[in-house]
Amino acid sequence: MEAKVAPQPAVQTPAPPVPETKAGTSPAEQHALKMKASNVNLWYGEKQALFDVDLEIFDRSVTALIGPSGCGKSTFLRCLDRMNDVIDGCRVSGDIRLDGQDIYDPHVDPVQLRARVGMVFQKPNPFPKSIFENVAYGPRIHGLCSTKAELEEVVVGSLTRAGLFEEVKDRLQEPGTGLSGGQQQRLCIARAISVNPEVLLMDEPCSALDPIATARIEDLMEELKEQLCIVIVTHSMQQAARVSQRTAFFHLGKLIEVDQTSTIFTNPKEQRTQDYITGRFG
Repeated sequence: MEAKVAPQPAVQTPAPPVPETKAGTSPAEQHALKMKASNVNLWYGEKQALFDVDLEIFDRSVTALIGPSGCGKSTFLRCLDRMNDVIDGCRVSGDIRLDGQDIYDPHVDPVQLRARVGMVFQKPNPFPKSIFENVAYGPRIHGLCSTKAELEEVVVGSLTRAGLFEEVKDRLQEPGTGLSGGQQQRLCIARAISVNPEVLLMDEPCSALDPIATARIEDLMEELKEQLCIVIVTHSMQQAARVSQRTAFFHLGKLIEVDQTSTIFTNPKEQRTQDYITGRFG
């Protein structure tokens, strides 16, 4: 007669501890806070263009700024690298911080700030120089390379990260202005990332490009966000939905709502956001 062996209870492997995160945060928000704008107002002369904007921007993610024309999204974007400083009669109040440092502090050098916070504009604007010199310009003026070999390595690396090197490797000494529109925009991105910025601002970078070139830029953003904080202004809600983790909706100079991109497009809290998303205005 066989002895019956009592069944042993299953061994429970303890679950790994779950890291603490803020309730309701998106994966983007679980990254470090990179930039924070608090109570930002802006005037062009007597005309106020931004009203009490508060926005948190997280590292290694894409934040999209959407809204109708003239709503203040590009104006706000230019506050993040003090590009508005060069506009006569422009005045900014409030607080904008990069890694906790006030970027409008008198001791902050705007040139050094713009090395940390790069920008790509709506229209490709390569310098009237060779492809090589377009990318080498920033590292050279910031003294990032001590030898010609180091400079060449940075140029090749930046063009490669921008997905352009294989297309231009045999004509690096030809003018950057001779490239196609999409290639020119990727050249401008290579130029921006050549100084190893921590933040990349993109002001409607695909508005002048065809769908194929747009797809290349969007793929590039997907790759770059693994290393950078990206903020993009776009008129295309489809693009915002494709590339961003968080979306901020601006209207008449005010930040109406910011949330996870999926929430903004499927379950916004504000009626104005819903009206814009569904095409009732804009």
